[in-house]
Amino acid sequence: MDHRLHALAAAVALACLPAGASAMDLLQAYQAALAVDPVVASAEAQSGATRERIQQARAGLLPSVGANAAVSRQTVDTNLAARRDFTAQNYNISLSYPLLRLQNVEAYEQSLLAASIGETQTAQARQDLVVRVAQAYFDVLAAQDNLATIRSQKAAITEQLAAAKRNFEVGTATVTDQQEAQARFDLSLAQEFAAQNDLDVRRAALSQLIGRPVAEVQVLRPGVELQGPQPARETDWTDSARQNNLAVQQAEVASEIARREIERQRYGHYPTLDLVGSVGRAENAAANFIGVKSNTAAVGLQLSVPLYAGGAIDARVREAAQLRNKALFDLDNARRQAEQGTRSAFLGVNSGLAQVKALEAAERSSQLALDSNLLGYQVGVRINIDVLNAQQQLFTTRRDLARARYDVLVNGLRLKATAGTLSEDDLRAVDALLTAAPAGSAIGAPVVPAK
Repeated sequence: MDHRLHALAAAVALACLPAGASAMDLLQAYQAALAVDPVVASAEAQSGATRERIQQARAGLLPSVGANAAVSRQTVDTNLAARRDFTAQNYNISLSYPLLRLQNVEAYEQSLLAASIGETQTAQARQDLVVRVAQAYFDVLAAQDNLATIRSQKAAITEQLAAAKRNFEVGTATVTDQQEAQARFDLSLAQEFAAQNDLDVRRAALSQLIGRPVAEVQVLRPGVELQGPQPARETDWTDSARQNNLAVQQAEVASEIARREIERQRYGHYPTLDLVGSVGRAENAAANFIGVKSNTAAVGLQLSVPLYAGGAIDARVREAAQLRNKALFDLDNARRQAEQGTRSAFLGVNSGLAQVKALEAAERSSQLALDSNLLGYQVGVRINIDVLNAQQQLFTTRRDLARARYDVLVNGLRLKATAGTLSEDDLRAVDALLTAAPAGSAIGAPVVPAK
């Protein structure tokens, strides 16, 4: 709860910043989301409710005290005397202290285990929130990059269209060059509208997640070098997932609770022993009209031995055994899913890094190809469509490169989440790779210099 109050205070402080004061970073987005996320709040409420079951189960091991009082009005009418009315009063306080109730002991142990599941579920909800916020955040960056790419491409096409018109007027180009450039320009307009809509949708998704509007977000630092997963062996990550994955831990505890439930039901065959005591006072009128007052006190042991319950206890034991089998199958399934999720995220990070390197090389090659086509067009050995294709290839490569980098970062967080090691420090490490967008470029996407 202290952590949640801290997150709420951080979110309030962020909300009080002047509009446009600074771009939101990833850590700020997470802290804001943590304060308002209903999934985390639901998990915390469930955990709090589960903790209350500990006291409920403990009550079965503690003494219970009860009090009773009764007041009645009696009327006596005989042939020996006139009708008379009397008041009878009875007061009683009783105590019962369980000395031997094995079922209650087992129920208390189960409540402790159930409370640990609640805490693990809360931790898992927070881990999932880290991944969800990171995914939504980088989806916004990818949408921004896509829009910036299309706008840069449109600007380059505009220049190429103007050049085609000039060359056509002086007779050094055909009308086909002009028409091809115009077609590309019209297409870029349609793509710009679609990209702007996609950006608005991505921003709305992030805004809904953090509970407040999103204006600007920090971007990935230019030239940042992404690192591979450490440790570098896949088996190290899958081993960690089998032990530390939070879903696996919940399934392990659930299977232990199911095992204890078998024992708890078996204890239904065992006797119970209670220490009982009572004190009371009674004031009654006797038939001879003489008032009688009495005080009573009693203490003793109460033994209860179940002899036959119609087979209900044995049936409950068999039911608990089947539920234990189910819990073991659920545990096996949780481990398999954790391993598969970890393996997929590990491969996603490594393949993403390889893709980043390949796209970086492709970006350099595409830039050289564009420069060569521009020069060839100026000297008349390349036609306009060659330049347009080279421009599109460069811009598409840059867009894909940015998307690949974002995917590596998100998959890195997802890898640690499935392995059960994700913490806020990992989010801080990713956040350190971000920076405010350059002045005059809210999106911060690279633009090809006009040729």
